[in-house]
Order: sequence, then C-alpha cells, then structure tokens
Amino acid sequence: MRLPATQRSRRFVAAFTVGLAMHGCASAPPSSVKGVPSTSSAPGKVWTPAPRSAAPLSPAERAMGAPVTGIPADVASRTQTLSLTDVVDVALGNSPATRLSWAQARAAAAAYGSANGRFYPTITGDVTGGPSKAISANPARLPADRITAVPSITLQYLLFDFGARSGTSRAAREALYAADFSHNAAVQTVLLQTQQAYFSYQAARGVLDASRATVATATQNVAAADRRHEVGLATIADVLQARTALAQAELVAQSADGTLRATRANLALAMGLDANRPFEVATDTSAFPLRELAESVDTLIAHAERDRPDLAATRAQVRQSEAQIAVARSATLPALTMGSTAGRNFANVSTLEGQTYALTLGLSIPIFSGNARQYDVVVARENAAAAAARAEQARLTSAAQVYTSYYALRTAAQRVTTSAALLGTATQSEEVARGRYAEGVGNILDLLLAQNALADARAQAVTARWTWFASLAQLARDAGALTPGGPAGFRFSTDSTRVIPR
Repeated sequence: MRLPATQRSRRFVAAFTVGLAMHGCASAPPSSVKGVPSTSSAPGKVWTPAPRSAAPLSPAERAMGAPVTGIPADVASRTQTLSLTDVVDVALGNSPATRLSWAQARAAAAAYGSANGRFYPTITGDVTGGPSKAISANPARLPADRITAVPSITLQYLLFDFGARSGTSRAAREALYAADFSHNAAVQTVLLQTQQAYFSYQAARGVLDASRATVATATQNVAAADRRHEVGLATIADVLQARTALAQAELVAQSADGTLRATRANLALAMGLDANRPFEVATDTSAFPLRELAESVDTLIAHAERDRPDLAATRAQVRQSEAQIAVARSATLPALTMGSTAGRNFANVSTLEGQTYALTLGLSIPIFSGNARQYDVVVARENAAAAAARAEQARLTSAAQVYTSYYALRTAAQRVTTSAALLGTATQSEEVARGRYAEGVGNILDLLLAQNALADARAQAVTARWTWFASLAQLARDAGALTPGGPAGFRFSTDSTRVIPR
C-alpha cells in the first residue's frame, strides 16, 4: 500500500533527523575498545593498555617477518673467536633493516608487474540470470514466469590513453629502482654500524687491557714503597702516594670495564642478537700498515655522486615523479577503448534462448571536473620539483660528508703516528724513572708522573688505532664504496712505511 504524501514527508524528515543525530554522535572518537578506554582521559595522563595489547609476538607472528635471529651454523663453532667477517655475516643475516628494505623492494617489483599488466586486455567471465515474471506478457505467445541463465565472456582493451599506461609503467619502474637502491643503502648502513661497533669494542677492550697493566704496575709500586719504607729509605708519604695512585688506576680500570660492557651491548645490537647472548670477538693486536689514500677529496666526492645507492635512489624518485606528470596529464585527455562480449542465453522458453555477440568502441572525453584534473597536473609537477630539490640536497649533503670523512681519516692517521711516538717516549721515560727509584736516586712523584703518562699513552695508542679503522669505514660508506670486505675501488699509496702499532 502506498503511503500518502504527507506521511512520506514525515518519515523522510524523521530519518533525516536520526541521521543528523548519528552524525553528531560520531564526531568524537569511541570511548572504549572491547571494554578498555580507547585513549587516556586527559593529555597529561598515560593510557592504561588492555591485558593483551602489548603482548609479545608469537613465534608464528615473528616468523612472518623473518626467522628467529641467531648465529649461522658455520659460525656457531667459533662464537668465542669471531672475526670481523663473522660479525658482519651475522649482522647482515639478522638485521631487520635489510629485511625491511628487501621486502619493500620485492613489493615494488610486484607493483611494476601490476603496472605492466595494463598493457594487456582484461577478460572476465559473468553468469547472470534467475527467475523473472513478465507482468504484461501475452500468454498466447510467451509464458509470464521465466527462468534464464546467461553466461558470457567480456574482453576490454584500452587502445589509446595519451600516455597514462606508459607513464604508470615508467613510474613503477623508477619506484622499483629507488627501492632496490634503498636496499643497497640499507645494507651499507648495517655494514657501517656493525664495523664501527666492532672497532669500538676492540678499542674498549684494548683500553681495559692498558688500564689493567697500569693497575699491575701501581701494585708493584705499592710493594716497592712498602719495602723502602720498612728499611728506612722512604717515608710514609711515598707509601700513601703509591696507594693513592693504585686506587686511581683501579677506578680507571673499573670505568674501562663498564665502557667495554656497553660497547659489547652495542655490538650485539648491531649483530641482531640479544645483549646477553654469549659471544666474543677475537683479539686483534697485530701491526697493520698505515696506508694513505692516493685518492683526492674531489675524486672521492665524484665517486660518491656516481656510486652512492641513496643518491641513486633520489634520482630514481625524480624520474618517478616526472612520469607521474604524464599520468596526471593524460587524465585531461580522451581515451579510446574497445570491448567485446560473447554469451549464450539459456531459458525455459526456447524463443528466449540463443547466442549473443557484441563489439563496442568507446571514446571517453573529460569535459568538466571542477579543474580537479588540471590541479592534479600541477600537484604532479610540483612533486617532481620537490623530488629534484631533495635529490640536489642529498647530493650536497653527500659531498659534505665525504669531505668531512676524508679529513677525519687524515687526522686519524696523524693521531696514529703521534700516539705511537708518544707511547715510545712515555715507555722510555717510565723505565728511566722506575730505574732511578729502584736505585734510590729518584722520588715517588717522578715515577708516578711517568707511569700516568705511560697509561695515557697506552690508551691513546689503542684508541687511535681503532679510530683509524672506523674513519676508513665511514669514508668508504660516504663514498658509496663500503662492502663486507672493506672499501671497494679505493687506491692507497704503496710507499708508506708507517704501521699501526700493537
């Protein structure tokens, strides 16, 4: 039964009012989620989470991203004597950063395949039908109750679109290149972080060993001062000064031990391992030739502009943005399509059965969109300009990084030479002071000053050694030449005779 117009108007007004009320209620966020407050009650208060909202990931959930991190089987047999190569292998295998960038690159590859699929026709199959009733059917000719089924196959193909498909394909290709270069940059970042953590740990361990040697020497000084005091060759002041020096040496050693544990935690983090995972790296105190770079800073800056993967990624993003301009512009132009449909009608009435065919050509002409399509072109063009500016900023930043790293490496090399000379003179000075004190012609203050200078020289020599290695790794990364085996493509001078001492 059809309602009168007045009642229909009242129902429309009531429905409209209810809709407005519901819209007003939805203007604020929901107050709870499964019985737990959705947010904190005030800006200055913390949110109380649901019991399982912060639960650790299950093994199945963790396996979605990658297997549980650990040490490969071929490295597990030497976990107490890991080399730099072993540390890098473990880090690259466990790093979430490389898994993330790899997954993003694979997704970009799939997106490129999807974009290329637009060059092919689409084929779909449909089946329609069901019971129907013809109200005005002529019973003498066709029954009113009918049952039909119409299976069909439809082909659609875009003949011409003024560059939308090709632009989409180019944009997807450049996005894939950008993702691949970003993955390479992520690998280099992991390499740098791991190598620097390894060098910092080796330096901290060397400083601790030097501190312990100083403690041992200070202990001997206390014993010597006690003996001299017992025979009347030294005063109690000598004994107290020796004991003070021992306490200071022990404090330095304790601080060095704390620093060592912190650098070990950083190394475990770089390797993708828990900080309490048992492992140890092999001690490396061998002499190493202090090679000087034969490359100029200008050559290395050009090397970085050519080979740095993050810069290549920004250039690919510029080309991706340029392709998007063509895609946006094509939306303002006509598109020509072709379609074809073939099917067959099945019915309980023989006169309704038969095959159907259709071939269509379509021309779509954008007439008016409130200038939305034209603004889309402006958006794409400005995004391309922004991408070009980011690429230029990245290029300038890389040049500054190479310049800084280049001279940091030179400074590190100079510090190695200077610290080696300092260690040599400090060792001789300590030996002379210790000999004079043993012979009774020297005093305790001269001996303690010489030993303090020796302790500082030992620490400086160890730190300078590993700082040089870390600086070389930083320069290699900034120039885009860092590999698991070290810098690639760097030329070093062959006439250098300096060595990094033990």
